[in-house]
Amino acid sequence: MIQSVCILGSTGSIGQNTLDVIARHPDKMRVYALTAFSRMTALAHQAHAAKAQVVVVPDDEACAQFKAAWQFEMTCPEIRLGKEGLISVATDSAVHTVMAAIVGVACLEPALAAAQAGKRILLANKESLVAAGHIFMPAVRDNGAVLLPIDSEHNAMYQCLPTEAQISAPLQPYKTIERLILTASGGPFRDLEPRLLQAVTPAQACNHPNWSMGRKISVDSATMANKGLEVIEAHWLFAMPAAQISVVVHPQSVVHSMVEYTDGSILAQLGQPDMRTPIAYGLAYPERIASGVGLMDLLQLGSLEFSPPDYSRFPCLKLAFDALNSSQAACIALNAANEIAVEHFLQEKIRYTDIATIIAHTIDQIEKQSYDLTTLGAVLDLDAESRRIAECYSHSLSSIH
Repeated sequence: MIQSVCILGSTGSIGQNTLDVIARHPDKMRVYALTAFSRMTALAHQAHAAKAQVVVVPDDEACAQFKAAWQFEMTCPEIRLGKEGLISVATDSAVHTVMAAIVGVACLEPALAAAQAGKRILLANKESLVAAGHIFMPAVRDNGAVLLPIDSEHNAMYQCLPTEAQISAPLQPYKTIERLILTASGGPFRDLEPRLLQAVTPAQACNHPNWSMGRKISVDSATMANKGLEVIEAHWLFAMPAAQISVVVHPQSVVHSMVEYTDGSILAQLGQPDMRTPIAYGLAYPERIASGVGLMDLLQLGSLEFSPPDYSRFPCLKLAFDALNSSQAACIALNAANEIAVEHFLQEKIRYTDIATIIAHTIDQIEKQSYDLTTLGAVLDLDAESRRIAECYSHSLSSIH
């Protein structure tokens, strides 16, 4: 049977790489649906090349832009709109696999719907678990969905698990795992004096030394907020307590993460810094297929370095560990505030160092109250409230600067 794939967020880097891998294996998989929030011309070209049957765009204006961009003899695909459109393709009976690659909390509802529909989910979105892991993981378990992590770090750890431990949404840590070790490149500022960070620009923050990524995730890598989100994601994916998750700075980005066992063994996954490797693993699991990534020459690696993260340089990572140890509300506030703060930084309205300040302020304000977060609606309400607090505080900092 040919695997039918829906890509949520196809014009982003993960979506583009997913299309590249799928195109290499037309005998094994095909694209059914593509979605994008912007870049309608790019979406049209993707849909034409992949022969997608359905596309999802945000609204009527985007729909008109897509139709105008469709300059091909092939019949225009079916166009669905908005959040309802995203949920409809994520749960469509024609879809076997959903690549969840929309950036931010916007991915949560369609990804959760896919879980509730029992789909095979390739999760490339951290926020779904950071904000709602307590809802998302039971939905995976209760509906027989298959959840495969695509973030390079979590995919690496998944590959290092024993076969019997490679299950979706475990209720407890695997019995012989002592620790999960996430590696972090340290980004462009890993050696910069902390006192100089307040002067860095968006262009500098987006200039990642190893990976080619979008602007938001590039800033998250620079601040290591992304690694903090990955710590929370690892907690949910592997049912692992925060005390058994650690982060090491590994500038070469060759070792993508490690799993330490009770006998003292550490298993690591190595590979080129190319997202097509974990994407191919997720698409083909439990088999292996060609990803288009070149083979690694171990003799050319040189030394592999590991060091502890400096919290004075990366306060966002410390905030994430604190949030995980504190409450689900703190995790929601962390994620929401980070999205707002990064947006303001990219618009050059606040300083780079203000990102951590905004996150800390938002968490502090949110934790002054208690919340019942048992429903998705409650999670989204708290996310909205956190964004409001972060937005107001960002404006106040902007006026100061």
